[in-house]
Amino acid sequence: MTRGMNKIVIVKKRTRLEDLKRRYNTVEQARFYVEHLGADFSDYEDEHNAYYASLETVRAAAQKCARVQEIDRDYIPSLIFGKDDIVIAVGQDGLVANVMKYLDGQPLIGVNPDTKRYEGKLLCFEPGDMDNILNRVINRSYYDKSISMAKAATKDGQILYAVNDIFIGINNHTSARYSISYNNITENQSSSGVIISTGFGMTGWHRSIMAEFCGMAKAFNLGGFQIPQYAWDSRELIFHVREPYPSIHTKAELVYGRIGRDDSLSFVSNMGENGVIFSDGIIDDAIDFTAGMEVKVSLAERVGRLVAR
Repeated sequence: MTRGMNKIVIVKKRTRLEDLKRRYNTVEQARFYVEHLGADFSDYEDEHNAYYASLETVRAAAQKCARVQEIDRDYIPSLIFGKDDIVIAVGQDGLVANVMKYLDGQPLIGVNPDTKRYEGKLLCFEPGDMDNILNRVINRSYYDKSISMAKAATKDGQILYAVNDIFIGINNHTSARYSISYNNITENQSSSGVIISTGFGMTGWHRSIMAEFCGMAKAFNLGGFQIPQYAWDSRELIFHVREPYPSIHTKAELVYGRIGRDDSLSFVSNMGENGVIFSDGIIDDAIDFTAGMEVKVSLAERVGRLVAR
């Protein structure tokens, strides 16, 4: 192990076959269920085998270099990373983003376990690249991309980070009720929730909402409108309110805005139950957002470091 290095952490995910086995207890029962519906069970097996072959290649390369800790993505929120750890995520973009928000400057290597199935902006490497890239990272002779993150901090001390976006709203299809304060202007709102996107997340949830806006602008002959582009390391967030409903008690004026270093954005829940705050589409580690709770959203002090070619 190189001096100044703690360990290599490999983060893995469950395959679809493993999810089926958990649901139906055995592979044979899962096979019967899938084939009974007329689907091809061999696709699940091929995906599973390819994933674990890739994982073994990554594991073998890491074990040559340092002490290795292997962990399932479900346990990442409770893992304490060493400041000198090297982290490898073997999976799709969503796994890499989910791991990154729990890191604080540690280099993160995204590995594509099956290039015939997956492509992704965060999957810069294949399993066969591991010997070379680990040597470069250990010797600190590698390139990385900085990715700005968002941060939600509640008044009672809970903190949630996001690589793509933060959602503030309700966990069902009813309306979320809250007050929003943006740069000292406050209004009560009823909506489908608020999305706060990072520069990296501008190609995700934010893009789909802006596409709807562009389509409506075209339908009403409001002229052309270009969806803004942001760099991954942009030190600015964007918030937009989904389906705001104006009424006697609610307004729909604070529906879109930028959050830079000198801007402020906060929310107070007016919901008795079901209010929620989650990030990057992962609701398992959500924060309850119920009556009276206040949350402030800002750029995070953390910056993700994605190892690049």
